[in-house]
Amino acid sequence: MTIDILTIFPEMFDSVLNTSILGRAREQGLITIEATDIRPYSASKHKNTDDYPFGGGAGMLMMAQPIADCMRAMCEKRGVPCLSNLEPHGEAPVKRIYLSPRGVPLTQKLAQELSKEQHLILLCGHYEGVDQRALDKYIDLEISIGDYVLTGGELGAMVLADCVARLIPGVLGSEESPQDESFSDAGLLEYPQYTRPRTFEGMDVPEVLLNGDHAKIAAWRREQAIIATAQRRPDMLEKAGLTEKEKRLAEEARSSG
Repeated sequence: MTIDILTIFPEMFDSVLNTSILGRAREQGLITIEATDIRPYSASKHKNTDDYPFGGGAGMLMMAQPIADCMRAMCEKRGVPCLSNLEPHGEAPVKRIYLSPRGVPLTQKLAQELSKEQHLILLCGHYEGVDQRALDKYIDLEISIGDYVLTGGELGAMVLADCVARLIPGVLGSEESPQDESFSDAGLLEYPQYTRPRTFEGMDVPEVLLNGDHAKIAAWRREQAIIATAQRRPDMLEKAGLTEKEKRLAEEARSSG
């Protein structure tokens, strides 16, 4: 997969893209992620990317022209068509995303869908937003990482890139890792986990995790996941496919939590 991030602050991504799991995945060639500065694509003499909004209002808006030219340049660089949304066309091998508070919520399910794409282009807005014409013509999907407003889309792009990249086969090093996590297909929050030492400040690791009985360990982990979900995110239980016994366990956990 290739992820191109269009931003006016590419330096913000240096540490994120070059360290930890994302850094290793890039080194191993499992994923290509690059941040590109929009400013050089501005036709303005001073390479500015913002201007005052028509109709008045506080703040500045990012102009359509630098974004459009940068978007076209990225598509050309990757050898994919940069199709206009204003004209009928077939499915393109690229998904163009704008990080926006008004976008659809980022969920694990959406991340899983995006991880199957060949190429993502993430547009980071700034100031008071982006000229709507750039969005109408060159953006396929708007995504929000939460019900709050940030100073720009860069942090949202980092979250989205990390969330999607870790679902690509080989990136985490274990194919089982994403399957047991919170918000996975199981529809439950993750169960508690423990490592050495066996006893820490008077607290012991649950005995079931020490006996080597994998069936009992799996059962315990599911029970703990149900309890955690019932107490913290009961709204998720409806889609978790619980048995009648598990529903009673969830109800007891919710009552006692």
